[in-house]
Amino acid sequence: MSKKPSAATERPSEPGLDKANAALAPANASLSAEGKIELYRLMVRIRRFEERSLRAYQSKKIGGFLHLYIGQEAVAVGCCSLMGENDHVITAYRDHGHAIAVGMELNPLMAELYGKVTGCSKGKGGSMHFFDPSRNYWGGHGIVGGQVPLGTGLAYGLKYKGLKGACMTFMGDGAVNQGAVHEAYNLAALWNLPVVFVIENNGYSMGTSQARSSAGELAKRAEGYGMKWGVCDGHNLYEVRAFMDHFLKDARDNHRPSVVEIRTYRYRGHSVADPDNTYRAKAEIEEYRRTKDPIQVFQNLLLEEKVLTEAQVEKIDTEARTEADVSADFAEASPFPTAADLQKDVYWESDNPSQRKSEGRLFFN
Repeated sequence: MSKKPSAATERPSEPGLDKANAALAPANASLSAEGKIELYRLMVRIRRFEERSLRAYQSKKIGGFLHLYIGQEAVAVGCCSLMGENDHVITAYRDHGHAIAVGMELNPLMAELYGKVTGCSKGKGGSMHFFDPSRNYWGGHGIVGGQVPLGTGLAYGLKYKGLKGACMTFMGDGAVNQGAVHEAYNLAALWNLPVVFVIENNGYSMGTSQARSSAGELAKRAEGYGMKWGVCDGHNLYEVRAFMDHFLKDARDNHRPSVVEIRTYRYRGHSVADPDNTYRAKAEIEEYRRTKDPIQVFQNLLLEEKVLTEAQVEKIDTEARTEADVSADFAEASPFPTAADLQKDVYWESDNPSQRKSEGRLFFN
């Protein structure tokens, strides 16, 4: 007799998310026509912002790294659109899509890419360090897996304060083998913390395929810690929302952690400094673009539902392109930080000298 999986490790995606009726799942059935269009608009805005930032990088307006989210838009929008008042988001360095999905404006985002003082991190963070505490968005982080213990800490804070909320802690498939990730899994399970660890599996950690770098099914590793887990495809926004809604509710209501894997794809290289096609066939990229592009998939669904019209599609795209261009103009016209800004926003006591209590030097020039 086969042993029935325990409640702790049972995989909610089996016998399966009803993909054919994902639009009818509670998380989606409650959406108004306007709400659906807004989700579509968000994905288009992310795509056009990324494309515009790529052109700026190629024009040498942006330095350092630039990790584009093109192809993965349904994941960030699907997940972040489910956020409640006490929910939080933290992610890795491919963070532009999540920033836009939680509601950050494009002007300070593009200015940050340009290294300008009007940026969301005052020009000091760049592409990998978008933050907006007012939206419970705790940013991108440049150290692979470094954000995962921090997301666990955010979940600990929610439980400690008695708040009904959850932290979505995003990571790429390249982060799953980091020791800090497993330490975070252990504490989240040990202390029953309301965290959903979201693995955005785009198939390639930098230039190495998942098949060559990671053994087994990534989310299934949760079983070793007694956590729930599940897997879904990330190109259909309805599926992402229906899938994630289950785990977020469990985290909020029962303070239970989980690990989910959302299978997605990126069209560009790991960063734009890396070649796109040296480790994967161009035909592979084009096949995904042709059959599973998240924006096209959702657009087709909304057209079939008669929620969206071809005229609206064109209008939304034009507006998104214009908004991205305006953000580039804003960034171009903004000033760079000054030398004096180097020592600002480093130590709280330095920025608030009248309330300083420590002694000694804060900076050593």
